[in-house]
Amino acid sequence: MSQSSYNQVWKEAMSELSRLLAEELPPVPPPPQRDRVVFFQQLATLYVRYVQVFRQLEEAHNMLVHPQKRRLILLLLKGVMGRVLELKYEMVEKEFSEYHYVDDILHALKLTPSALEIPIPYFFVGERSKEIEERKTMLLDVLKIAEYSKDLDTSMDRVMTEEEAIKIIQMVERAWQGRVRAKLNKEIRFSNFDRRHRAKTAGSAFNELAAIRIQKVWKGYLQRKKTKIARDEEMIFLGMVMDPKYQVPLSAEIDAQAIDTSIRVKQKKHEEVYQNAIDEILKQIREMEWNDISKTLKNQIRQWFYECRNDTGLFPDYPTVEEGGSAIIFAEKTPQQLVEEIALKEEEEATSKSKGKAKGKDDKKEKGKKDKGKGKGGEEVSENI
Repeated sequence: MSQSSYNQVWKEAMSELSRLLAEELPPVPPPPQRDRVVFFQQLATLYVRYVQVFRQLEEAHNMLVHPQKRRLILLLLKGVMGRVLELKYEMVEKEFSEYHYVDDILHALKLTPSALEIPIPYFFVGERSKEIEERKTMLLDVLKIAEYSKDLDTSMDRVMTEEEAIKIIQMVERAWQGRVRAKLNKEIRFSNFDRRHRAKTAGSAFNELAAIRIQKVWKGYLQRKKTKIARDEEMIFLGMVMDPKYQVPLSAEIDAQAIDTSIRVKQKKHEEVYQNAIDEILKQIREMEWNDISKTLKNQIRQWFYECRNDTGLFPDYPTVEEGGSAIIFAEKTPQQLVEEIALKEEEEATSKSKGKAKGKDDKKEKGKKDKGKGKGGEEVSENI
């Protein structure tokens, strides 16, 4: 398929997506569906249609070479993937099962069961190969560090007691004695076998036995080979195994792989050109238009201060970083909105000050009461004395 064909696939996916959004978000919301079966049927229909849109967008993103188009399709693709997951979750929640039968929906939409298969997007792995390799190397480094620390932990174990050391020495000594006995027995058996073998092989009997042994091995090999050929022919006849002559890649498959490889190369090349163009444009803006832009922004900030002064009679405070900084200045606001915001801030400050004064008065009253209480107590004590 050519690039125009994939553009058409993208166009069809967008038209279907717009229809789905119009059905899901009508101008007048429909009444809630009380029938559980009908509601699940609606969910399943939306799920199947969104899966088709996902497949179309994934194909277009996978095969188009235009960088800006691929970025836009990627945003749409991620949104559709999220919606597919939402619908799947709702279907599982309503039917209490992860396996759903939508044969009637496939028949109504004239689709095959393979249309429900969700392919893994190429950008999951293909376009993140460098990031995946970095993660692998980082994971290997972490595993090496973990193994090294484990070795250190094992080397710093507790000291062995005398009884444990004696048991280990005894075990090693007994194992050595067993190996020595086994070696002696093996040598004795071999010596006896050699004596018997020399006695039997004296004469022509040895030649006959050797010929029989060779014939037995060769006939067994031939029969196993014939049995394997017959089994393969039977499996091919039953259709369980593909004929070897069809396992060779066809010319169409080879051409498709070559086209896919060329598209990947073009995508990387166009992406590099796009990134270089962005860097070049940013460089030109910094070199040629930076001074003009900074002057324009400074003039806008001055104009903002003058407008506020003309409307309120005093210069406002420069917005802090928490308030948004200069971004608030460049927001399009009328002088009336600015006056309202400043008045609101003044009211908040006034209320905070009044609350502070009220608290101060209450504290003074409480202190006065405490002092009076102490004075009375002192007079009583003096009278008693």
